[in-house]
Amino acid sequence: MDNWPLITVVIPTYGREEALRDSIVDVLKQDYPNFEVLVVDQTPKHQPEIQAYLEEMAGAGKIKWLRLDWASLPGARNYAVRRSSGEIILFIDDDVQLTPELLAAHAKNYLQNPEVGAVAGRVFDRMKLGDSGGDLQIEYLPPQAMDPGIAWYHIDLVHTIKPQQVLTARGCNMSFRREIFTKYGLRFDERFRGSAVREESDFCLRVRQTGYKIWYDPEAHLVHLGEETGGCHDISMRSLKYQLTFYHNHFLLGLKNLTATQALRLYARLFDCHVLGRPPCHKSGSPIKIATRTIFYTLGFFKALGTVIESLWNDGQIYSRLDEQV
Repeated sequence: MDNWPLITVVIPTYGREEALRDSIVDVLKQDYPNFEVLVVDQTPKHQPEIQAYLEEMAGAGKIKWLRLDWASLPGARNYAVRRSSGEIILFIDDDVQLTPELLAAHAKNYLQNPEVGAVAGRVFDRMKLGDSGGDLQIEYLPPQAMDPGIAWYHIDLVHTIKPQQVLTARGCNMSFRREIFTKYGLRFDERFRGSAVREESDFCLRVRQTGYKIWYDPEAHLVHLGEETGGCHDISMRSLKYQLTFYHNHFLLGLKNLTATQALRLYARLFDCHVLGRPPCHKSGSPIKIATRTIFYTLGFFKALGTVIESLWNDGQIYSRLDEQV
């Protein structure tokens, strides 16, 4: 196995304790012989036992422990890329469970197919599996899942069991060739705020512009625990700020990457599902709640429009710029 490429495993973390430690333990048990682990830690203060574990692993050279005094998921990803050595860069979350074969499953796709620039792994998401009863299986995604205007409501990387080309990956289990970042200069957009919803979708749409394929491999699977606190949830999901950034990020995705027709379809679907609460969102149909969500939907659009206008003189990569000044 001497020819297996070096893989950099990146674990951004914020406010996680036991789940982070358990995720690192699983990574270090991989049967893949050639990898490094970068933990990008944005937690201000850990519990003593977790602090001791991280210090021990870093001191033994098992992980590279990168500590930051700011919290941004796309910023953390970019920070790690600049310090990575791998030919393949794999991003996972800080609340996942892995089998020892995960890294090998990602790597084989790059070795077998030079057209693959990114690999989307399968995610056994506890919440979504619970909603479906756990018995649903999909062989191939519908054609709508490759349509950027409506794909986001048809892509199912939880229940799908056959390898295939996809439009995007899930941020807790995705890998990329190094040259996506070096040759093509792609970076995660740090203007995707709050829980950073849609930041990986934005990145994957730009990956597709390089001509590389994004390949879904169900053998590259992990379990996503979906812890309610910590991770990228640096603000409460019920807070006003979360609601505003949620809509901002969706509108920003459309304004940046989609044609006018595609964007209008995305925004209409967004309104139907997240404002009116129709399936698959199943939100409250209370007139007051719909009116409140409509306000955030509208504010989110104008905030995203402002972000795009501001990009004429400011690309918004504030954390990467801070890093360059160090």
